[in-house]
Order: sequence, then C-alpha cells, then structure tokens
Amino acid sequence: MKKVLIIAYYWPPAGGPGVQRWLKFVKYLPDFGFEPHVYVPENPTYPIIDTELEKEVSDKAIIIKKKIVEPYGLASIFSKKNTQKISSGIIPVQRKQSLLQKLLLYVRGNVFIPDARILWVKPSIKFLQKYIQENQIDTIITTGPPHSLHLIGVGLKEKLNIKWIADFRDPWTTIGYHDELKLAARAAKKHKDLESKVLNTADAILVTSATTKKEFQGYTKKPVHVITNGYDVEEVKKVALDEKFTLAHIGSFLSQRNPRILWKCLKEIIKEYPSFKKDFQLKLIGAVSPEVLQTISEFWLDAYVNNLGYISHTEAVSQQRSSQVLLLIEINSEITKSIIPGKLFEYMVSERPILALGPENSDFETIIKSTNTGVFHQYEEYDELKQTILSYYEKYKTKSLNVHAIGLQQYSRKNLTKELVGVINSKI
Repeated sequence: MKKVLIIAYYWPPAGGPGVQRWLKFVKYLPDFGFEPHVYVPENPTYPIIDTELEKEVSDKAIIIKKKIVEPYGLASIFSKKNTQKISSGIIPVQRKQSLLQKLLLYVRGNVFIPDARILWVKPSIKFLQKYIQENQIDTIITTGPPHSLHLIGVGLKEKLNIKWIADFRDPWTTIGYHDELKLAARAAKKHKDLESKVLNTADAILVTSATTKKEFQGYTKKPVHVITNGYDVEEVKKVALDEKFTLAHIGSFLSQRNPRILWKCLKEIIKEYPSFKKDFQLKLIGAVSPEVLQTISEFWLDAYVNNLGYISHTEAVSQQRSSQVLLLIEINSEITKSIIPGKLFEYMVSERPILALGPENSDFETIIKSTNTGVFHQYEEYDELKQTILSYYEKYKTKSLNVHAIGLQQYSRKNLTKELVGVINSKI
C-alpha cells in the first residue's frame, strides 16, 4: 500500500468548509490503495468547532499532531472577539474598523507572512523530515489556506526531493480579503515571491476552479489540476419542508458579500405582495458579519430573520433540505470569479433550488447551470432577480417548488478522490 502524507491545519474538531475537502479525501484514499498519514496541529486556534466531525475521521488514517505557536492566542488577550473574527475571515468594512482592528489586520498582513501559522513551519520541517524517512512516505500534500503550510512543502522538497503536491482550496494573493490586510509594498512583494516559489517548487498544483488554474498557469509551467470540492452521501433523516417561504443562507456571511440588491428586492416584494409578507422568512445559519445584519435592518427586514448562528454540519445538512430556497452569495468582484463555495455541492444534492448572486462569468455559475440546480444572477440584474424570487414563491404556493438536478455524480467525494489518485500516480 502506498503512503501519502497530508499536511493540514483545519481538521476535526474544527468546523466550517475548510475541513471537509481533506476529511473526505482521507476517507476514500484507502479504497484506492493508499494509507493516509495526516499531520495537523495539536493545539490549534479554530474559530469554529464542530465535534461531530470527529466521528467522520477514517479509522484507517494515521493522525500525527505537533504543537503550534499561534499569535492569535496572544492577540486574544487584548480582544478575543476581534481575533476570532479575523481568523475566520470576517473582516469589518474599512470605514467601520476600530483602531484595534486596523492594528490587528496590519500585523496579520505585514508581520506574519504569509499568515499567522508561519511559526509552525520550521519545527514541522524538522519533525516531518525524520517522520517521512522512517515511515517511507511516497508523496506529501500540503493544503492551504493557511498558505504557510505550503512552505513546509518547500522545505521538505528541498531536503528530501520527495514528490510534493500543493493544494489551493482558495487562491493566495488574489483571494477576496487579501487587499484588506493593509499590506506595505515590502510585504505585498514577499507574498507574491512566496506564492511564486511554491508554484514553481511543487511537482503538481491542485486548484478548485478553472479560473484559478488559468491564473496559476501564468506563473508556473508545473501541471495544474482542477479538482473541485464535492458532496458526500449523508445519512440524514428525511425532513419536512419549512412551512414558511424560507430563503436560507448557510455558511459564513462576510461583510464583503453583503448583497444590498437582494435586501432591496425583498423589501420591495414585501411591500407589493401582502401574502409574501405573511409567508416569508430569511434563515441565516453560520457566522454573520455585523455589517450584514445592520444592512438587513436598514431595509426593514429584521422581523423576517431567523438567525440560527453556527450549528453542526449534520444540522446544517438538515436545514438545507428543509429550506424552500438556498442562497449562494459571492463578492461582486473580478477576483472572486474563481471562487466556488464548498457549500454549493451540498446545496446541489439537497433537492432544493439555489438562488445565486455573483460576478459575471463566475465558475460556480457554470456548475449551477450545467447541473440544472438553480438560477444565477449578476448584481446588476435587479428586475431578473425579483422575477426569480416571485417565480419561486408562486411555485411554493402551489407546492411545486422543486429541482431536477442532472450530472451530479461527477462531484461525489469518492469520484473526486479517484481524480486525486490519478494526480498522485502521475509521473513527475
């Protein structure tokens, strides 16, 4: 049996989408003749905890843990709330940032490069160099963010010349929040230099979207493979649909994703259609930015909000399947076209229609349309968005609101693991 070492930061009991990708790959790798060794921090600072995910860790995986020193732990002495938000990606809009928030962002972007887990790199290289040799590991895979983990890959590649695959769950310097880090010119250059070093040192690159593949191919001649996120077969009890006409957003609702066009549209429909006013509910599940809640209040939608906060993954799957319509919101920006939210794939197998908002030519627009799982709108399409909501509502009233998905099997976690195995087995 071949041995592969996965170097990850997010691992159960961490919650959120960053855990799912490699938790599921590790689950299915033994089916293809691989023994997965997983290296994770022993004492991480996770912004979200979901202990139920620990039950999903494969009993065939060998888990190795080593202590990590994290600045977030020290920073939380001054403001635990602010450090948790920043570490989870919830960055307040610039005009509303406190002096402490601005300081934390500056330190995050300019002192700890590429991120706050940089202090784990050197001790991990030293420890893993010996571990790899003693356990005869064939291939290592690093997954980021945090992208500092790719620097562990650089160090191990230089010392052992072992086969190394770098997995980018999100882009590095073109991710939506990168510009919010208040980078000085020197820091911005260092980020780019490190990104280039990773892309040109790894034997192969994994990305989750075609747009990111195209971007990275401009920086490296190394092979870049697209393996999207996906869905797994979930053993969830059948649930009844919500009695209310629920629009549900599941996952982190960041400040930058705040869709004013949607709030304005809903306010107008409520004013024009008394029955909609009676039936409508906005369900928010997961961490929600204060700016998003404030904007919802600005459009007089507070009375319709059911804010459930963070719930376990199992509960989230149940909520997906009971909601009438699932909201998928991405930042309206050129640099977010490559982002394919991990929850999209669970949305697609929930048998509920998706209402998506994003920039023109988004990668996830293509997936939604090709699988017939919902409707995608650009931020400029106000009238079209309003019509879609009303169309969904009319079908809700006649109990005919459903979806007929096609071609989903290609996004199953086991099928995607088969694609991963193809990359691992490919010749350098």
